[in-house]
Amino acid sequence: MLTTTLLSLISYAALLALSFAACSMPLLGILQQEGYSARSLLRFFYRKKAMLPRRYELLSLAVLLVSALFGLCFSFGGGDASALASVLGCALICGVFYFAFGRALKVPVSSTPRLMRLAVIYYFVLFGALFGSMYGLTLAAIAMGFALSRALALVPLCLFPLLFPLLLGLANTLALVYELPRRHVLISRAKKTLENSPCVKVGITGSFGKTSVKHIAAEILATKYRVLATPASYNTPIGIAKAVNENGAECDFFLAEMGARKTGDIRELIGLVRPTVGVVTGVCPQHVETFGSLENIKREKGLLAQAAEKAILGASAAGMKEDALVEGRDFSAEDITLSPEGTEFTLALGEEKCRVRTRLLGRHAAEDIAIASCLCRTLGMSMEEIAAAIPALTPVPHRLEKIAGAMNILDDSYNSNIEGAKCAVEVLGLFSGRRAVVTPGLVELGELEEEKNRELGALFVGLELVVLVGETRVRAVRDGYVAAGGKEEALVTVPTLGAAQEVLHERLSGEDAVLFLNDLPDKYL
Repeated sequence: MLTTTLLSLISYAALLALSFAACSMPLLGILQQEGYSARSLLRFFYRKKAMLPRRYELLSLAVLLVSALFGLCFSFGGGDASALASVLGCALICGVFYFAFGRALKVPVSSTPRLMRLAVIYYFVLFGALFGSMYGLTLAAIAMGFALSRALALVPLCLFPLLFPLLLGLANTLALVYELPRRHVLISRAKKTLENSPCVKVGITGSFGKTSVKHIAAEILATKYRVLATPASYNTPIGIAKAVNENGAECDFFLAEMGARKTGDIRELIGLVRPTVGVVTGVCPQHVETFGSLENIKREKGLLAQAAEKAILGASAAGMKEDALVEGRDFSAEDITLSPEGTEFTLALGEEKCRVRTRLLGRHAAEDIAIASCLCRTLGMSMEEIAAAIPALTPVPHRLEKIAGAMNILDDSYNSNIEGAKCAVEVLGLFSGRRAVVTPGLVELGELEEEKNRELGALFVGLELVVLVGETRVRAVRDGYVAAGGKEEALVTVPTLGAAQEVLHERLSGEDAVLFLNDLPDKYL
């Protein structure tokens, strides 16, 4: 009897572990987006007013009702029949949840080897916790001796969806036993490769614009030199190491984007890359939530300027290393002319000036090009060579990128700071049709979040349609919009991006323009 029960419980635990693991797909995606930081995952799930925790609460309630209902309905067949019915009912509910919400990630889960290893460990953590719980509940129900107790023995398993983040955090911690040594090996290999390469190493950081400046500089330099730049937003130690280990360092210049979310991040990246040239694009309160203050951000970003032999600093980064500026801040974008088709401006590098035109949109595009051009000149290119390359520059994906469609679409979904938002709204205002903006607001601003979101709302006054996505964070945006004189009839609040797109199709047509500003990652839903 006991052997039969144990075999049944093992089967039930295996099935439920698989079902619960599928429902945890959004959490796995968020953990991946957070750089596999269990602390960040738990902070999000248990402290933020987000949509995902409410979905798991709904799943927990559904499991409670179904396991109780199925257990009672099949109680005539005895305890084993009740348990089987409860488990199958829970699996069914999990299947419905998975197809409704489990795959709804705007940033798809990347099936990397690390994620697959973590998923396997998480499955066994779920299996162990479920089997232990089932075994204890079954023994307790048998000890009570009541038929009803056997029928409802597995009902407490409804609490598991609320424990997913804790169990995933445990699995992530167990995985570190393997991942940390492996990470050390990968980073050490990349560091050795860079040390043995004669290429010039360039570090690029900043609260904004670092990906764009890296992308622009790489395209200009590539017209004359061999260039290796970290792809996309690979700006962590493991991301940079991956780029080096996969591509080698057989190049003239290596451009490493350096991201930072907390004190110590830039110092670690400097130790890996050892850049001789450092670029700090600018500093703003972005990530002040994790840094603690704007001063901490400036201090951390400034480490790159201090460590490099030569430093190139954007306007808001001035003063970080005055004695090592490349010809001071003797570069600029002047007389900027904006249009829906591109940007024209006078590029000044020292005493030399040249009128240039680019397909890139916005005032900040001209400023990014000026910083990148200063870097290229420092690395050996002439003004003529730089100016000749600028017209061919391609847009950086999701950074005020103009997309062809049924209407004029400006994709600025990677922008998450107020200065970038100002430039994006300015470009939106250049279009002649009705103008709309879709945004969930700004994040990771700590105590400045409400203030900056109110400032963001004020920027939208005069637009024909303002679509706010979400519930809690957009309240400050709405308040700022109304306080600045915005028309409430132009304001629409929707729960999801999909609902926002429906509003756009209903209200806009081919000559109109819409700006998608800061499409928040799934962790903020």
